[in-house]
Amino acid sequence: MASSAHKQHQLIPNLYGGATSAPPPTPSTHPNNLLSTSDAADALSRLLHRLPPNLSLPTRRSSSSAAATCPPSLSLSSQTPNDILSSVSQLGFAQLTDHSVPSELANSAESEALALFDLSRDQKESFFPMNWPLGYEGDGLAESFRLDSSCSTESSELALASLREFTRALEKLGLNIIDGLTKALGFENPVGNDPTRFWSVMWVSECPSGTRPGMSGGFYPFIVGLQYQIRCQKYSLLSDSGWVSVLPHVDSILVTVGDIAQVWSNGKLKKVRGRAITTVGDENVSRCITMSLLITLPTESRVAPLLGSSNKDQKEEDEEEGEGRVFNTFDFEDYAWRVYHERLHFKDPLDRYRVT
Repeated sequence: MASSAHKQHQLIPNLYGGATSAPPPTPSTHPNNLLSTSDAADALSRLLHRLPPNLSLPTRRSSSSAAATCPPSLSLSSQTPNDILSSVSQLGFAQLTDHSVPSELANSAESEALALFDLSRDQKESFFPMNWPLGYEGDGLAESFRLDSSCSTESSELALASLREFTRALEKLGLNIIDGLTKALGFENPVGNDPTRFWSVMWVSECPSGTRPGMSGGFYPFIVGLQYQIRCQKYSLLSDSGWVSVLPHVDSILVTVGDIAQVWSNGKLKKVRGRAITTVGDENVSRCITMSLLITLPTESRVAPLLGSSNKDQKEEDEEEGEGRVFNTFDFEDYAWRVYHERLHFKDPLDRYRVT
């Protein structure tokens, strides 16, 4: 982990800044207003009385009723690596419709996760001490628990058996997806099944109703993310083209391509920044929880485009720097610390590493 002194520099962007302008003149003060207030009211009244009795004026459409995109379907059993690549390359996300994760396990894991938020503040902080990026965090807007793949805690009272099994089932699927993507892109899988080459984070968050998308916690770099669709629920994703609303099928798994995968692909893959955030509309929802499994890298890793064989030493990588590359090589830990704490929603954090 980086030193504490190195980690004190945090940049808080102005998320709501921007130029303002004077409002347009109201009709009552406009010099070309031809009707008095009473004349306008009489004209409107006559118009309404001439409408058919079964015709009603449209009501204002709420934000929760906005159209949501159904993600393209992804199948590990019936699709080739090229099909898998095609499913996710254009948008950066897809829904895995055939998988081995039972809905009963997902519901049991959610019940265990919900119980964590009912603990006292002291219990949360003592059972899940902060060891960045793992641990408990509450910032007034949202609370989150970030766990390793074993869902370990500092308490013998918590037996998160279902959440642990659920996490490892998602991890297995995620590794298969990574393998399919790397094969389709034509380079050797740098992760494989070697547990020393990857790391998984189960990110469990609860947001109060009405929380602004993207404002419920920081980002963390990842290769692929997976989120089980337990019920009919829309999510907000921050893609390369901006915020999008998606509605996966119930019992499918929402798969998102992360920033690390985009760098590996040398920009061929579209990505999603951060986790999928639950969209809370006008429904009477008192609790909103997400369970996102992020397959990522160990902190000591270096990130670079995989243009050919991965069996190259650092000298060879440096010699190839800039030769057809979209991204420069960078240290994962420094990048991860930056994107988590800066929380730049309006700027792609990978821009600083692009070859110009």
